[in-house]
Amino acid sequence: MPDSFFATSKNRKRKRSTTRDDGPSASKKAARAVKGKGGKGRKPEGTTKKKGAADEELSDATQDDDERDGIDEMDLRAPDVDPNAYESGEEDEDETPAEKRLRLAKMYLESVKQGLSLAEGEFDAAEIDRELISARLKQDVLEHSGKMHLFVADTFDLSHTPSLRTKRGHRFPVTAAVASHDARWLYTSGKEGSIMKWDLHTGRQVHMFHKCRVDKGKGKSRETGDLNGHTDEIWALAISPDGKYLASGGKDRRVGIWDVEKNEWVKGFGGHRDCISALAFRKAQPSLQTPTQLYSGSYDRTLKLFDLSTMGYVETLFGHQDPVLSIDTLRAETAVSAGGRDKTVRFWKVPEETQLVFRGGGGSKWYDDLEGMDEDHEGGRPKGKDNSKSERFIEGSIECVAMIDETTFVSGGDSGSISLWSTQKKKPIFTQAVAHGMDISHEDTEDVAIVRKPRWVTALASLRYSDLFASGSWDGDIRLWKVDQKLKSFSLIGTIPALGVVNSLQFLTPPKDFSSAASWASRTSPEDASEAPAQTTGKQAKPGSSPVLLVAGVGQETRFGRWIQRKGEGHVNGALVFALHPRT
Repeated sequence: MPDSFFATSKNRKRKRSTTRDDGPSASKKAARAVKGKGGKGRKPEGTTKKKGAADEELSDATQDDDERDGIDEMDLRAPDVDPNAYESGEEDEDETPAEKRLRLAKMYLESVKQGLSLAEGEFDAAEIDRELISARLKQDVLEHSGKMHLFVADTFDLSHTPSLRTKRGHRFPVTAAVASHDARWLYTSGKEGSIMKWDLHTGRQVHMFHKCRVDKGKGKSRETGDLNGHTDEIWALAISPDGKYLASGGKDRRVGIWDVEKNEWVKGFGGHRDCISALAFRKAQPSLQTPTQLYSGSYDRTLKLFDLSTMGYVETLFGHQDPVLSIDTLRAETAVSAGGRDKTVRFWKVPEETQLVFRGGGGSKWYDDLEGMDEDHEGGRPKGKDNSKSERFIEGSIECVAMIDETTFVSGGDSGSISLWSTQKKKPIFTQAVAHGMDISHEDTEDVAIVRKPRWVTALASLRYSDLFASGSWDGDIRLWKVDQKLKSFSLIGTIPALGVVNSLQFLTPPKDFSSAASWASRTSPEDASEAPAQTTGKQAKPGSSPVLLVAGVGQETRFGRWIQRKGEGHVNGALVFALHPRT
């Protein structure tokens, strides 16, 4: 027996309305869709009042007739939205999928033209169609592929690199230095617990985020959660892709978030049970679909993920068996972390909640000849020397890691070796032994007068999606390496002098007008290379040949301890910024 609720007094057929209304809706197709769902078009007022009694059981008793009449005239779209945004071109209900793809492609090209004209000025139409749009399309495809596509390592002139050094800043060793992605501000942190903000155009200090003082109480009853700052040494810094937030962490076990536009404390995230040792932002630009994600690593052997768009905690990643010493990430929702003395590098796939474990700890050989030194990777042999003495060093800790693209990364350890990894293989593809040479120390013992050990790799950084990366130690040079196009090996292409212990490295691509705004970064002739870096003047770089900036945080000690100390003339606690210009 049919339900009485659905019973009707008479059979009514659906009729198409013969009248057309001129409501405020911008889309005629959307208006037809609303009428079709309702069953009938809009009627005159008298007809509506007669039919109102039959539908009173399904309508709101407090609703008046005027509100029921205007259902077809209501704009059901979100407020403050352009009505034309819902209409992608001249949309037709008889349009085929191929025609729709063609129409959307034309709209994309038109938006590219508008974007280029806004960014570069007015161009000739032929030049836009042939060069700019083609380059933009190729760049978009390569960026979304997540693979290495910038082969620029051989294009830089390393014979003379203009540099800027921060002065009269930190009293204790600098542990980290990062620059905003628009190359406007530089941030440094030190073991005294303060953060300094510098102007990259002039090299002057702009602001200081001071260390908070805590009243000494009895026992462990002191609370630091309400303090707007750090209370101990700061070991790690990270800047968000949009340059709005600065993240900091250290020995007080809190991840601090700073609003660098207002120069004020925003929030402190707890949760870690030990010191914060590594921080990294996801490199994707924040949007409605892409939140601002922050990864933190700690001595408690865990990683935590935070969402700064909502200022909330997301999840904790477990797996390492030793303190997490380094983290790096790119545009995808993946991250790479180095686990110190557990001798593993872990590749985290956050959406899938899985991880790939890559085990290091391999040995590397070093050959010492009578006439000089020659280095070779594991399994190699000395070149043309019969009276050579080989030494083997076992990697005991993986100190740092840097991603080259979404599937390739490099790691450095305390044996001085740099390894190239791929997510497709569990073992390193290539290993460069004793990348920064040997450290010789004299001991006052009868048995051993000289102790020789490799300098471990203290910092790594790569130019995103390119074949260029840099490594740092305390040998007085930052070394630049070129990755093979087939991602099978890498080789040394040059060095940049940097006295002290290199605790952090960062590559940055500044805007095209950076050289004109920052006088120190302008290209100079070799005759002017002997002048002070901050006072160099010369010809400005040509348009389109903007330099690449290399930011290094240099101190007299390592950032986690005092095992290595480098003091003397030229060893200053501060930051170094180098401008790598392309060859002309």
